[in-house]
Amino acid sequence: MNLTQKSIKSTCSNGDLVINFKNLQPRLNFASLPSSSSSNSLQTLTDYSESTKSISNPLHNFLPKFQNPQNTVSLICSALKNRNNDHLVLLQKTIQNNGLMSHFSNNEISRVLLRCQSDSSSALSFFNWVKTDLGLKPNTQNYCLVIHILTWSKNFSQAMKILSELVDLKRNGVENVDVFDSLVSSSGLCNWDPVVFDMLIKAFLKVNMVKDGYRVFRKTVKHGIYPSVIAINCLLTGLSKLNYSKKCWEVYGEMERIGVHPNSCTFNILTHVLCKDEDVNKVNDFLEKMEEEGFQPDIVTYNTLVSSYCRKGRMKDAVYLYQIMYIRGVSPDLFTYTSLINGFCKKGNVKDAHQLFVRMSDRGLKPDVILYNTLICGYCKEGMMQEARFLLHDMIGEGMYPDKFTCSVLVRGYQKQDNLVSAVNLVTELQRFRFVVSRDIYNYLISALCMENRPFAAKALIDRVSYEPDNMVYRELIESFCRCNCPDEALSLKAEMVSKDLKPDIGTYRAIIKCLCKSGRSMDANSLMREMTDYDVPPDIEVCRALINGHCGENNFREAQSLLSFFGREFKIFDTVCYNAIVRLLSAEGDIVKLMEFQDKMRKVGFAPNQLTCKYVIDGLQKAVRAHQINI
Repeated sequence: MNLTQKSIKSTCSNGDLVINFKNLQPRLNFASLPSSSSSNSLQTLTDYSESTKSISNPLHNFLPKFQNPQNTVSLICSALKNRNNDHLVLLQKTIQNNGLMSHFSNNEISRVLLRCQSDSSSALSFFNWVKTDLGLKPNTQNYCLVIHILTWSKNFSQAMKILSELVDLKRNGVENVDVFDSLVSSSGLCNWDPVVFDMLIKAFLKVNMVKDGYRVFRKTVKHGIYPSVIAINCLLTGLSKLNYSKKCWEVYGEMERIGVHPNSCTFNILTHVLCKDEDVNKVNDFLEKMEEEGFQPDIVTYNTLVSSYCRKGRMKDAVYLYQIMYIRGVSPDLFTYTSLINGFCKKGNVKDAHQLFVRMSDRGLKPDVILYNTLICGYCKEGMMQEARFLLHDMIGEGMYPDKFTCSVLVRGYQKQDNLVSAVNLVTELQRFRFVVSRDIYNYLISALCMENRPFAAKALIDRVSYEPDNMVYRELIESFCRCNCPDEALSLKAEMVSKDLKPDIGTYRAIIKCLCKSGRSMDANSLMREMTDYDVPPDIEVCRALINGHCGENNFREAQSLLSFFGREFKIFDTVCYNAIVRLLSAEGDIVKLMEFQDKMRKVGFAPNQLTCKYVIDGLQKAVRAHQINI
């Protein structure tokens, strides 16, 4: 730090050095600083003289020591030096009771921290004491000072914790500052270590603030401080996850320019970037450069490439790399085999996938649940359900629990072959072996059985596995029973729902009402409709039509007319289809008087005839005339 000095005043009653910075211009040039340390001199704060001036009063010297605001910093430092927590508690009461809190600002916090540079534990204790016990809010400079002190003392874990706290304050909008600039400006006041900027990059990446981490990297390099390869690798990983491939190569270019040597991890990350960009053809050139740098591809490199080739369906290239691994003494691991087997299965080449599975087992590698699921999925996709079932038994024999994916793939495989009975038996078998089958699997299987109009099989499965259906499952079962013309079973399930405090919805009621009316039980449907309205479930047009058509089909004119008026008055359902159904019934009877009376009543309720209504009326009049002529 170079200072153009024009005036320095050394005044203070408590012995602290006060520098008047009015005409003092600090200039930082990081490129000229050593890479491992900085200024060892204890500097004072830029605004220190102003803060001292604000509390400096000759009359304060006549006050007792513990009531003099000018002694607050010295008293705190003394308590910290003695490592006396009880003294800090008493000091806290003294500060609060004597009104010294108003004189204890962020400037005083910084002064105490600067005096504790040689004792990082005291600085940390004081910083936490200020936040928790005094209830004060340290500012950004306070944070930066304690971070520098802890970093200089190699207490990296605590420094990272406080640095992450400062980053969180920025992320949440509490502190609207540039953390990098604040660390730079405060570095001129205390000892510091360049590793703090590595930590800042990691702190941003830890909370997924990748762009901020990238900006810190650029600023750090611009100031002549070179981040470590570990910090750069963290940055590359973060950029890669966000698919910022261009920035990854910019960072790599900066590494070469400033002389930070990449390691094998760097090359593996960049290989992964190339593969994500579907630029596999450039990988060979990059691998050659990697070998020129003295690095040999390791298991991570090969797995990245094999996985990329498999995803793109380039199985010949993937198998070639798999063979090269053995030639170069790199043994394929579980990830390698999983990628290859998954690639073969996607291509429909289950035979080669199975051979690779056997070869892996012969070489002493134990498959995991993911690998079993991959091969089971391949078998199911090709309709090889017996092989999939054998592999499931092998999986259980190895002490592995089938998961939700395993069950789902097998159930769908059986459904694809129209063999849901085997799927039901499978789930029952797993449940008997005390494997936990998820509700989603039961829901899917029950729904599939209901869609195939096999509600009795679905109900038997529920009873067998002690499964508690929800509203949706009950509705699917009831609708399936109704499609199979089994209204009594549907009514029984509806009653079961009500007994469990499950409220049937409009779809459930509609299905049963339609089924009852279709079965010639329209009066029972009427009762169900009344129950529905008692539960505050209003009927819709479909319910209205089912009931009207049902009563008309049973030649129950009075009930049909009553319901039509009820729907119009209570629910404002004025359906012309229902109206015409009754007109057609009366026309078929040829009772013109009754037909005209009905039309008059319905007109008062709000129903209006249409062209079809007129046709039915004319048909009724013609029928009445013919009947009259016959009688004559």
